[in-house]
Amino acid sequence: METVYVVKGMTCGHCAGSVTSELTALPGVSGVDVALDTGKVTVTSEAALTEDQVREAVDEAGYELVGVAE
Repeated sequence: METVYVVKGMTCGHCAGSVTSELTALPGVSGVDVALDTGKVTVTSEAALTEDQVREAVDEAGYELVGVAE
């Protein structure tokens, strides 16, 4: 399952790495792809994640989850 989220505040490779690290630690997540130019983060997981799970991981990395991309 693939879900695209919008994350605010990422500006560099270190930012992307921090977000990727926190999200890949969530159970069932097998991949994370960050597009710095758009702030979109594509998460590949075995099952749907709750927005709260994703928000907590992004917060832990020091960034803000805006929500699911439209």
